Amino acid sequence: MASAGAFDAIVLGAGAAGLMCAIAAGRHGRRVLVLDHNRQPGAKILISGGGRCNFTNLGTGPGRFFSVNPHFAKSALARYTPQDFIALVGRHGIAWHEKTLGQLFCDGSARAIVAMLLAECAAAGVDIRTGHRITGVSRAYGFRVETDHGAFAAPALVLATGGLSIPKMGATGLAHDLAARFGLGLVAPRPGLVPLTFAGDDLALMQPLSGVALEAVAACGRTRFREAMLFTHRGLSGPAILQISSVWREGEAITLDLLPDADALAVLLARKQARPNAELKTILAELLPQRLAQALAEARFTSAPMSRLRDRDLAAVAAMLKGWRLLPAGSEGYAKAEVTLGGVDTAALSSQTMEARAVPGLFVIGEAVDVTGWLGGYNFQWAWASGWAAGQALSRATLAAPAPAAG
Repeated sequence: MASAGAFDAIVLGAGAAGLMCAIAAGRHGRRVLVLDHNRQPGAKILISGGGRCNFTNLGTGPGRFFSVNPHFAKSALARYTPQDFIALVGRHGIAWHEKTLGQLFCDGSARAIVAMLLAECAAAGVDIRTGHRITGVSRAYGFRVETDHGAFAAPALVLATGGLSIPKMGATGLAHDLAARFGLGLVAPRPGLVPLTFAGDDLALMQPLSGVALEAVAACGRTRFREAMLFTHRGLSGPAILQISSVWREGEAITLDLLPDADALAVLLARKQARPNAELKTILAELLPQRLAQALAEARFTSAPMSRLRDRDLAAVAAMLKGWRLLPAGSEGYAKAEVTLGGVDTAALSSQTMEARAVPGLFVIGEAVDVTGWLGGYNFQWAWASGWAAGQALSRATLAAPAPAAG
């Protein structure tokens, strides 16, 4: 076993948040050990953004995150901004570009971001040990972490093992389990940024449309997202659907506006006047992908010529095109979810330091916390910001082992 004084802090998880925390603390002379059960650091970073890593978003702000306490993220996000991470990327000569909606991607591979983080860790003297499965964590005179490679101890422990999303990448509920063991409250976790599934007539319509994509507005309650959506063999996916999935709850309906830039009724009435002999599906194919237009005409509308459709018939068609109400059967679950909603209740943590209020020396960062961003680089920015906040706190803290409990 490593001696109790060998490390100032142990970080569980060599992902985005954990590595950033280790860097921030290590730069100030803290002796940091990072443990991860995966064989490779930054596993989820490597697959993000189609392998190019959507590493931040220029529009990052607290309003782009879901949490029981939407104000919690303000402090960390204000103190470590997208510009701060862009500056780090620039110092390492990593080329990047902006896509739509402020999303920043590497020009090359996500491997460049992982290499950058590992180089920063090396410069800060961080000790990273992968392939270490955690078998136990206890707290007495500091924190003791048992692994299948031995035990380690330190006065501070950082939970940065993420959530339940993408178990094939090694995701587990370890951070949630440990937080609960130490008395921290949990907001019930659920899959976020996940494709939605359908059943019955809706699925029968969607399955033949698998691969068809279009821009749409997806809404649930008062929340709306306008981006691309995609039909799949199990239902709906694409950015608009992934976004709204973070708001949707089982049993609720979503609505789709398939013509977000058009007054659908005005367009249909004008086409009826100009081309009375054209079939509705022909007109719809001028407004929507052809396969979708044909499927809707056959399953929901009619193939009759426009001249035979009354204005109120066209009003009904327009109403569906602008507000197609659908009741999802469920989601693709954690296997396809990009993030985990919920997690460690922010009421248990300091928004300044990410330290547990009732457990000195215990920090929780990144996806393990009940802060979940929109699609498009926001969750990485939360990882960087929360990791940085905890690392800064570790660099200032008096890391003395706690006294034994009375009795």
